[in-house]
Amino acid sequence: MGLKQHKGGWIITCSFIFGFMLAIMPLPVWAHAWRPDWVMMILIYWCLALPERIGVSTGWIIGIVHDVLIDALLGQHAIIFCVIAYVSVKLHRQVRLFSVWQQAVAVFGVVTLSQLLWMWIRSIFGHPQIFGFFIFPAFTSMLLWPWLFIILRDLRRSFHVS
Repeated sequence: MGLKQHKGGWIITCSFIFGFMLAIMPLPVWAHAWRPDWVMMILIYWCLALPERIGVSTGWIIGIVHDVLIDALLGQHAIIFCVIAYVSVKLHRQVRLFSVWQQAVAVFGVVTLSQLLWMWIRSIFGHPQIFGFFIFPAFTSMLLWPWLFIILRDLRRSFHVS
């Protein structure tokens, strides 16, 4: 059996770089709580589209880079992204059958799970959290998922990423 040649790794890398840029982009104080989780949505997309190529190890690497970029506790996002990548890869066959709006609801659930994990990790280290705000990034991520999905799908098809 021969090894399959992967193509388009630079598209995947560029999409994550773009997600990092959106994650560190300054926002007004009132909009900070509503910031969608761009990097996680991109990770979810690639885990659904290419589960044999993008998975838990990619989630770990992306999470460490994300921690360094936003000056968070090292490993905090890495653990969360590993969990999200695992869930996304494990359920990729079911979620790919959903319509884009049903996928957006699934993204809402996954981002809500990640926000709860984030709050739990921060509470372990004594950082108080306001409980109701965890749902805001999940809601904006759900609303933006269809457009992100269409853009990344078109990029994947145009550049024959496999």
